[in-house]
This record gives sequence, structure tokens and C-alpha cells, in this order.
Amino acid sequence: MRIRKAILTGGGRATRLHPITTTINKHLLPLANKPMIFHAIEKAVEAGIEEIYINTNPGEDSLRQNIGDGGHWGIKIKFFEQTGGPQGIAHVVKQAERFIGDDPFMFYLSDNVLLGGVVDMVKEFNSGNHDCMLALSKVNDPERFGVPVFDDSGRLVDVWEKPDTPPNNYAVTGIYIYGPEVFFEAYENIEKSDRGEYEISSIHSHFLKTGKKVGYKEITGWWKDTGKPADLLIASKLLLDKFDFNNNQAQNYDNCDIKGNVEIGIGTKIAENVKIIGPVIIGANCVLEDCTIGPYVSLGQGSTVKKAKINDSIILENANIDCEKRIFESLIGKGANLVKRSQTDVEGHKMIIGDKTIIEI
Repeated sequence: MRIRKAILTGGGRATRLHPITTTINKHLLPLANKPMIFHAIEKAVEAGIEEIYINTNPGEDSLRQNIGDGGHWGIKIKFFEQTGGPQGIAHVVKQAERFIGDDPFMFYLSDNVLLGGVVDMVKEFNSGNHDCMLALSKVNDPERFGVPVFDDSGRLVDVWEKPDTPPNNYAVTGIYIYGPEVFFEAYENIEKSDRGEYEISSIHSHFLKTGKKVGYKEITGWWKDTGKPADLLIASKLLLDKFDFNNNQAQNYDNCDIKGNVEIGIGTKIAENVKIIGPVIIGANCVLEDCTIGPYVSLGQGSTVKKAKINDSIILENANIDCEKRIFESLIGKGANLVKRSQTDVEGHKMIIGDKTIIEI
């Protein structure tokens, strides 16, 4: 039973990541200077997926414009609007039923970032004749996730959604595999939770209570859900640690101090008195002067950094940073300006700040 189809998430408003996500779809936020959803697509393709269906917010076309039809990966990608408002993760799958039909499929939450792949998970699903396969990971805050419940013999017997008192420190991660037809049959037999959503954990609980064969596999290495700004920064750091760097371009800059793994995009200009401490990815057509970048920095294309010291941060494209400040553990959006004030005789700070912005001064 070969898994050829997958549903990837692309909708939602990601309010916990405001203000960054007020102007960009969360799944297009860059991690290691690559849109987050691209990492999920690559993991799915690696596992043998040939057709991907991505849900989008009504009227939003940014995902389609950035991802295309899948030709870049040698697969087919289609998009469908999530209608009826946010009604839970399970509802996303239900809306893709016309694409999936009776075939087995993978469901992948695109804001999940992991080190290893899902190839072994697919192999185990196929060899074990399962109805469903779940990916588990140990976490420090299982109350944020669906949590597996085991009996005294270690057998999986239920899944609880965001329990106040988790029975263990495992989370059901956002990567699932389902056999033919079973998901949509279960969907017709669950009800909305107290928060008004069709929970994916309710699907899995229904499976277990009706005798379906539900397997699980613990993710090797690391897994990160990127629901909050701090999670994004951690995911970026983990990816940069494992990034396949091409240091050839960095070797062309003999006028600055470069240490560690550094990738520099074409057209980037680096003046004197610049220090770069890897791992760092610098996009194309950037300008660096009298600054220190790194470690653990992704700098988007077209950005300018002067005089600042930046580490452990994600800087989106066309940002302009020109001030003698140390910046760390920060997310800086597209076209943002962080500059030294021109009037030195006036106390205070001049700002234009969007909703839910966080600034420490």
C-alpha cells in the first residue's frame, strides 16, 4: 500500500506570531533562508509523495505564487481554500476529501520542523498493515499538544487533546499517515470540542476505541513545532546546525573576518570591519558595513546591516539596520527599519510600531 498523496497545511492566521504574520503567511516565514513549508514539502517528497494538496486562507494566493505547481520538486501540487472558517485541523483534512478519495495519505502540519525524515515512518506503516501511524516526540510542555495514553502494558489506548494533566511527556507531532477511507469514516463520528473545533486527537481516539490498528513511531533527533516566536528561533538554530553549507562564495571575501560555516548570496557587498561568525546564511544583494553577524543568523536578501551586532536572529528581506546596537533573539520583518535617530539633542525614541510588536529598549 504505497503512500502517494499528502495534505499539507497552509492556512490559519498565526496570531501568536504577530506582528510578523500580519503581512506574511506563517508557512512562508524563512527558516535557514527557505520558506518553512519548503522544508515540509522536501520531507514529504523524500518519503515518496507524488501529489500534495495545500489548504489556503480564502482569497489568499501567496502560497501558490511562492510554491508553484510542484515542478521544482518533480511532483504535483494543488491548492484548496479552507471554507467555513477555522474549525480545527481535522476539518482541513475533511475539505481535502475530494482530492484524496479512497487512497491512503499523509497529513503534515507544515509548521513542524524535524531533523530526520519520515521515510521510516512510511515503511513501518506499510509493513505493519496499519490504519493509522502517529509520530511521537518527547517534549517539556505536552499540555500544548495531543498526548498519547498508554495502558499498564505499554499499549496505546487513547489520545487526549491538550490535557491539563498530561499522563506522560510525549506529544503527538503534526505528521500522520492514514489508510484508505478510515479518516473520513471517523470524521462523521466525532463532534466539535469545547473550543469549537474538530480535533485531530478525536479522530485518533475514535480509531483506538473502535478497534482500528494505530501504530506510532518516535521521531529520532529533534522535532520542533513553530507556534511561537521563540519556537521559530530555536527551529532556525537547529536547522543552521545541520545546514549543508556552500562556503565557496564566502571565500571570495578576504576583507572581513569570517569564522565557521557561512553562506553568502550572490551580489552581496561586504565592506571592511565586518565579522561573521557561523553558522550564518546571508541572502543575495545584501550590504554589510562595520558590523558583526552571528552566530545563528539568517539575513534575508536585499537587507542592509551597518554598525550593529546581531546573533540568534531571523531577519527578513529588505530590512535596514543601521545603529550601534546589539540585537539578539529577534525576528525582524520585511522592509523594517532600525536606525539611529538623527536628532542627537532630543531625548527619547521616535517609533512607528504595529500591533503586538515587542521592543526592549
